[in-house]
Amino acid sequence: HWHNESNLRGFILLGFSDYPHLQKILFVVIFILYLLTIFGNTTIVLVSRLEPRLHTPMYFFLSHLSFLDLCFTSSVIPQLLINLWSPMKVITYGGCVVQLYVSLALGSTECVLLVVMSYDRYVAVCCPLHYTVLMHPHLCMTLASMAWLSGVATALVQSTLTLQLPFCVHRQIDHFMCEVHVLIKLACVNTRFNKIQLFVASIIFLIMPVSLIMVSYNYIAQAVFRTKQKAFGTCSSHLIVVIIFYGTIIFMYLQPAKSRSKDQGKFVPLLYTALAPVLNPLIYTLRNKEVKGALKKALNKNIFLTFF
Repeated sequence: HWHNESNLRGFILLGFSDYPHLQKILFVVIFILYLLTIFGNTTIVLVSRLEPRLHTPMYFFLSHLSFLDLCFTSSVIPQLLINLWSPMKVITYGGCVVQLYVSLALGSTECVLLVVMSYDRYVAVCCPLHYTVLMHPHLCMTLASMAWLSGVATALVQSTLTLQLPFCVHRQIDHFMCEVHVLIKLACVNTRFNKIQLFVASIIFLIMPVSLIMVSYNYIAQAVFRTKQKAFGTCSSHLIVVIIFYGTIIFMYLQPAKSRSKDQGKFVPLLYTALAPVLNPLIYTLRNKEVKGALKKALNKNIFLTFF
């Protein structure tokens, strides 16, 4: 009965209803960030594709990251903007299901892709003479495919298990988006198994990737200090992106719920849904001479106009 009612009537996303004076301000800020995200990440994707000098493994993965950020933020932000502007905070059951599957698949894919990018930087710095041989196109395509497939697979498992729960009649989600941990709270049955499964998934997609990235950067740092290479620019850009992305998500998913305040549960997710996607292209562009050079070349040749 509960599940059928949710099916018919959808859910109420309470979002920032407790802060009515902030909603219009948040709308303007998030709308601007969303436009910048679309512009910045689309630019990275186009430049990486159109500039021959950027047809390298690093920019291949960077374009995947930008495409991921474009899709991830678009799965969350439009609904958030509607809810911030409108007094009606309803999301249909179908809309919630799509948002849950898509955002989880893309977020999980990014977790794996950032590990792949750290491996690429490790090979570039620690094995520069063998870089082109080791990071050949077939391997790059395989690694990118593995990231996408693992993200989609975990989303199918986690989302399906969550959506099979019978949800309470009130249907009020105290969040601005449909995420696994907030939907579990809405269930009217014992959710111990779901919480264990979510914790295990968090270890696999958060703790393990961060550990692997830290190991790779330990070797990179040793190589840089030993050989006095000037190759740490792109690595530091990647590391900043890793800290922003993983830091906020680990805070949300692995911090005990009792020690996390209600405000933190709403405002912290804005960092990885609205802020991180706009910072990624900015960080890589400002700290990378090759990207800046390619952008200038593209603008001078009006390459974007010829593409469209």
